Amino acid sequence: MPSYHLAQVNIALPLEPLDSARLADFVSALAPVNALADAAPGFVWRLQGYGGDATAVRAFGDDRILVNMSVWESAEALSDFVFRNPEHAAVLRRRREWFVPMKEAIAVLWWIPAGHIPTVAEAEERLDHLRRHGPTPHAFTFRRPFPAPDAAVPAPADDSPRCPAG
Repeated sequence: MPSYHLAQVNIALPLEPLDSARLADFVSALAPVNALADAAPGFVWRLQGYGGDATAVRAFGDDRILVNMSVWESAEALSDFVFRNPEHAAVLRRRREWFVPMKEAIAVLWWIPAGHIPTVAEAEERLDHLRRHGPTPHAFTFRRPFPAPDAAVPAPADDSPRCPAG
């Protein structure tokens, strides 16, 4: 059992209100994609509101911003779901149809002790840290990941001369 899990948050600013015709395909995909995440290997937890998704959660200083936050057993499990699950990948490919392109980072990853449930305030702090400092062990990205704090680190090569036996 791993002693750390991977938390992630990603945010999006919709081009129009959620009840608009433009976002209808996105909204109709929420429940099926969330169900796929819930059943995915390595899934641990996701932020939910009363309707089973997190669209009612308000954070990041703008009531229009949508928040998606989840916890996974490993970076590999999260990556497999995000990029290799066909239904999720199909929604991901269409994000420019529904959301305002943002200049700053919109997603961040960080390690948490297994069993810890991250808060939206934690997520805000991690995303802010990433935006200010770039990827670090405290807050990182898929492109620049960092290992869990308890990950085995290979021993450095020992290039010292050896005494011949005998």
